[in-house]
Amino acid sequence: MLDFDAYLERLGLWPGERPTLQEVHRAHATSIPFENLDSHCGRTVSLEQADLERKLVHERRGGYCFEHDLLFAAALAHLGMRVEPMLARVRAGAPPGTVRARGHLLLRVTGADGRVWHADVGFGRGTLLDPIPFGPDPSACHQQSGWSFRVVEDRDELVLQTITDSAWSDVYGFVPQPVPPVDIETSNWWTCTSPQSPFVFGLIAAVNHPDGSRELISDWSGPVELIVQSPERTLVSQLPREAIPQLLADRFELPGFALGADGRVLTPSR
Repeated sequence: MLDFDAYLERLGLWPGERPTLQEVHRAHATSIPFENLDSHCGRTVSLEQADLERKLVHERRGGYCFEHDLLFAAALAHLGMRVEPMLARVRAGAPPGTVRARGHLLLRVTGADGRVWHADVGFGRGTLLDPIPFGPDPSACHQQSGWSFRVVEDRDELVLQTITDSAWSDVYGFVPQPVPPVDIETSNWWTCTSPQSPFVFGLIAAVNHPDGSRELISDWSGPVELIVQSPERTLVSQLPREAIPQLLADRFELPGFALGADGRVLTPSR
């Protein structure tokens, strides 16, 4: 990591300190928004370390899973932890029998004490707030500010699950094997450039708050929706497209955006 102290300051932590995995994970997940505004606007998303820090730290933007978790991985490596990236197929919202691309990134982290963790600060529709022990344990229920998570086995994959409508539902599945950087770059390229990728044809931004509440704006289902969610309830409001720039500024701390003549969001010039 090029500027670790600036990263800590971005998370609301004290520069010069050496926080724990748990402290950095929750601070990152509740400080930096999830958003796909670059790919939505036709910009290729760079995973170079300098670009990640410029965008998410110094420009106070957000990003999607590859950006979030690679930035987070660099911070953990700076703290002396072993970090192994893995690719997952998102299952949430997929019709039965659908096989999606490996379009999500997560991390297996080994601390100085040898304990191994499942870490992920970059899932847009409800990421882990805290790391959980790595590996399957269907009897476990990891409570995080009211949200519940567990990991189970499904043939050769491990599956992260959460409780939705009083029942366990799949979030994503992954083969527990580290992947090389070229595989991550390939998945990122498809995600930010393919016309079939929802990160190209759709818009999403999300924030997690320390109390467990979440806010999300998206047009993936057609109309622009603002979703305000807690473990107890979900409120969905449909909004005019013209409201997007102000919502990004007020709700997601992403000022300076505008709408083009075609209704797509325009990113601020650098």
